[in-house]
Amino acid sequence: MPALFFSGAGRDTGTMPNQRPAPRPIPDITSVLKAARDRLAAGDIAAAKTTIANVLKLAPNSLDAWNGLGHACRAEGDHLGALNAFDRSLKLKPAQPQVIAARAQTLADLGRTAEAARAYDQLIAMFPREVKPRADKAHLLQQAGDFDAAEAEFRKALELAPDDGELYRVFLRTKKLSPDDPVIAEMERLWAKDGLSQRSRAHLGFALAKAMEDIGRHDRVFAYLRPANQAMRRLQPFDIEERARRLGALLDAFRGHDWARHPAAAPGDFGPIFVSGLPRSGTTLVEQIVSAHPQVEGGGELAILFRMATDLLATPEGGFRPVGALSPADLARLARGYETRARRALKFDRRFTDKSIQTDMVAGLVRMAMPGARIIEVARDPRDTLFSIYKNVFTPGKHLYAYDLRDLARYWKLHRRFVEFWDEAIPGLFHHVRYETLVAEFEPVARAMVAAADLPWDDACLRYDRNRRQVKTLSTHQVRQPIYDSSVGAWRRHAEDLAEMLEELGEVA
Repeated sequence: MPALFFSGAGRDTGTMPNQRPAPRPIPDITSVLKAARDRLAAGDIAAAKTTIANVLKLAPNSLDAWNGLGHACRAEGDHLGALNAFDRSLKLKPAQPQVIAARAQTLADLGRTAEAARAYDQLIAMFPREVKPRADKAHLLQQAGDFDAAEAEFRKALELAPDDGELYRVFLRTKKLSPDDPVIAEMERLWAKDGLSQRSRAHLGFALAKAMEDIGRHDRVFAYLRPANQAMRRLQPFDIEERARRLGALLDAFRGHDWARHPAAAPGDFGPIFVSGLPRSGTTLVEQIVSAHPQVEGGGELAILFRMATDLLATPEGGFRPVGALSPADLARLARGYETRARRALKFDRRFTDKSIQTDMVAGLVRMAMPGARIIEVARDPRDTLFSIYKNVFTPGKHLYAYDLRDLARYWKLHRRFVEFWDEAIPGLFHHVRYETLVAEFEPVARAMVAAADLPWDDACLRYDRNRRQVKTLSTHQVRQPIYDSSVGAWRRHAEDLAEMLEELGEVA
């Protein structure tokens, strides 16, 4: 870490007793902040924050330092700390578009939708011809469930950028088109246009595939969906074999341990409620039901635990040490660190949900470190799950297996290896929920989930579609609807197009 200042205390400086040593030069703040950004990009958030804090001691009015601190806090999940940093920066210089945008995103992270929308309105007023602030506001309104207002903003954005395939795709996530909607013709004209970028064409293909489903033209879905996924794979290459090796090493770290040594929770323990399972398996619906309970705060995908757990097990050589090598202090540090970061991201008393879908890969470690935690594992027919994943686009760098049919099936098998391992190693660790059973027998399954989360029953859980919390996943529209089963068995219409996936799944499907 670059030093910001040096002290001669405790050393022979070569000066006379009453002679002050010559001051050491203060390094260029710009270079120090660049080093902090590099550390942040490498995932060393603590070092980045320490470096920035040292800069602020020397230069308390440094805009770059306050902005850097805000981004570091956001990366850590400390949304209140990020908001404070961005507010300090804007107090020093109000008209900073990038900082206003980061502040809007932070307010959205905190669920303060109205304030975030006002920040985006400020950007729209500053840059009325720019697409991004209007699109960001539309996306915010989608997540908040205000679909009509979101549609109005998306249509204005499309007037400004009619060739942006991503705008169409995100817009249609919460909009069902009718056969005569002019948006379909607009997208088809754009699809036939020469010179469209690979990125825009990829997003547009997903949008058109969704439109074909909306209007019942299932025979045309894969004409757009297949090339869209192929383009996305070219944009984001992925090696499933390397992923399999990495996850296999992680699973090996858990084998052979005496899990019976770790007892069940005592009353009053810190009790997060984890909801885990593959994307598109029903995890958002389950979280929506549980977080409708008045004693529970909905956390969404906090994306904290898996990284902390694997960092704890990591070796300098890039592998994982056996879980039995962890000390009680290691486990306590994991629990404290997770709770601290969760409280920075959320306001809750004792109970909250965390829908970080990789939790099932480190579930035994959760049991060791946080015995008061509960884990609800959600599963769905893999053919429906994987087909639904294949129809969607994920955050860049996430779920890269999603864009190839064989890789999807291979990844599902990797996921199931962990679930089956924990079921054998720690029976009862998971409360299993089958999506198809949930939609067919809603109330008894919902009651069982709430009981498994160690909560008293509340009828608010039956009215999950009225839960007004912000939903940031691909299911933001679906979980605001009453329970339905129309998506069960949807893969059957496309069995021929899904042949590679079905072959790879084999008998497990």
